[in-house]
Amino acid sequence: MTRHDLNIRPRIRQLDEATANRIAAGEVVERPASAVKELVENALDAGATRIDIAIAGGGKRLIRVSDDGCGMAPEDLPLALARHATSKIDGSDLLDIRSFGFRGEALPSLGAVARLSITSRAAGTDAARITVEGGRIGAVRPAAGNRGTVVELRDLFFATPARLRFLRGDRAETQAIAEVVRRLSMAEPAVAFTLTDEDDARVLFRADAEQGELFDALSARIARVMGREFIENAIPIDASRDGLRLTGLAALPTYSRGAAVAQHLYVNGRPVRDKLLTGALRAGYFDVLPQGRHPAAVLFVDCDPQGVDVNVHPAKAEVRFREPDAARGLVVASLRHALAAAGHRSSSTGGAATLAAFRPEPHPSPAASLAAWQAQAPLAPLPDAAPGLAEAPAAWPEAVPVFPAAARVELAAAPTDAPLGAARAQLHENWIIAQTADGIVIVDQHAAHERLVYERLKAQAAAAARIPSQALLIPEIVELGGGAERLLAMAAELDRLGLVVEAFGPGCVVVREIPAALGRLDVAALLRDIADDLADAGASDRLQGRLDAVLSSMACHGSVRSGRSLNAQEMNALLREMERTPRSGQCNHGRPTWVELKLSDIERLFGRKD
Repeated sequence: MTRHDLNIRPRIRQLDEATANRIAAGEVVERPASAVKELVENALDAGATRIDIAIAGGGKRLIRVSDDGCGMAPEDLPLALARHATSKIDGSDLLDIRSFGFRGEALPSLGAVARLSITSRAAGTDAARITVEGGRIGAVRPAAGNRGTVVELRDLFFATPARLRFLRGDRAETQAIAEVVRRLSMAEPAVAFTLTDEDDARVLFRADAEQGELFDALSARIARVMGREFIENAIPIDASRDGLRLTGLAALPTYSRGAAVAQHLYVNGRPVRDKLLTGALRAGYFDVLPQGRHPAAVLFVDCDPQGVDVNVHPAKAEVRFREPDAARGLVVASLRHALAAAGHRSSSTGGAATLAAFRPEPHPSPAASLAAWQAQAPLAPLPDAAPGLAEAPAAWPEAVPVFPAAARVELAAAPTDAPLGAARAQLHENWIIAQTADGIVIVDQHAAHERLVYERLKAQAAAAARIPSQALLIPEIVELGGGAERLLAMAAELDRLGLVVEAFGPGCVVVREIPAALGRLDVAALLRDIADDLADAGASDRLQGRLDAVLSSMACHGSVRSGRSLNAQEMNALLREMERTPRSGQCNHGRPTWVELKLSDIERLFGRKD
């Protein structure tokens, strides 16, 4: 029978409970991280002050969540595995939701697709245990245990093996679980969290319960999750309007990130991924962030539960405000006001980079010096007296010379009839003024050279087996949190690009070598941008796209900086290289690298032409 055969009437059947639970599990439990989210939220609703999560096989083989909450009595255990049975609401008002969970679907859905056991003890009762395997519920049995609950989930999706083929590798699933735990930990700073990978007995995340006033405790927990640097470069937000309150921390524009991975939004303490709030966050930073950069923020919207509907999707990650314009307006106005009040304040990372620039660096090898010289500055050919730099390293692809021999002309006497003209001056150590046959060209030297380095690195990566690297005299340790796992997952690809990183404890990596072509380099900032690029690419299998994103970040950090004085030869060399390089009309972030003013336009400005 086909679905178009009208001669056969299909029968309507009542699905059995096991099948219904497996269908429900498809909405509630998409991956191991979803299961962890549901179980941790149950623990928080139970009033837990400490939650320990253990996983194995990226959560596919084992998820164990232990808490010290109120626990359950033996007679309540079978009911906890029944669909739509919950202790959190009475069903009289679905808009008065004051808990994480309320649908009563998580435990029966998990029991339908995995091997689930619950061991619990409430005050004044004995501990008991119940098991369910593929929807088949066992008897309640006596057990040993302290007050609280231990939920153990093994062999996730064993009852629906087709779902396993849609899961990612163990490392990716572990990263997703860690991100869920971090997000939930910021919602509850008074609760202690521990996440352990039992495959190698490694603590992936640990956050002790924070003490003190609410905002102090929240700031301490955010610092633990986001890093102390975020706290130092963030502005406190506290504003109210129309029954809504917005609190949290928003980073300065100069602390922007390469992807939207440092944005954490909460509604009545619930982590959400809401398009309205995400759009409001972007609007709040409008015209203070360049294209391709994203703000970092941890924001909490609190309102009367009647003013927001959290029953939009079984995963409860989306919400719907009764007055969406009021919610959006509060976020946008509060952010713009806070950023304006910050005045000339800039991120402390810029000051740290300035201090680092004054520190002497170890003298690299002659071959590495030449490689760095070639990619870092558009200079004229080296003087003959330069010792040890006569030849390029053998690993450097000769097919991609920085300045082809045919183009090595007397740069100071560059012709004004060239497309970008001849350099005549440098203003404020960033803007190159060039004279053309019929006007002037203004060039942003940093944006222009960023594109040149990017295109050069792409060509070199395609032509060379490995881009030459320079070993650091003192390896640099960088704390990346969850980004460390993402970075280490592609360590081999980074090594081919001349960036050698290794694991160095939970959430940290150690950098031993950097691409020689980049010269002076803010290693920590580079790694954060690369980790953000990888997090944003997420499920992409297109390796070349990921490598190009890394090269773009490298080019941004390795190009000629604003504030660097260039002589006439250097400026003209940059103009000629721009003329030869594809896509040099815009930088990697989409901003223009040069603008042109015709003489007729200039004369009109001064009233010399009608």
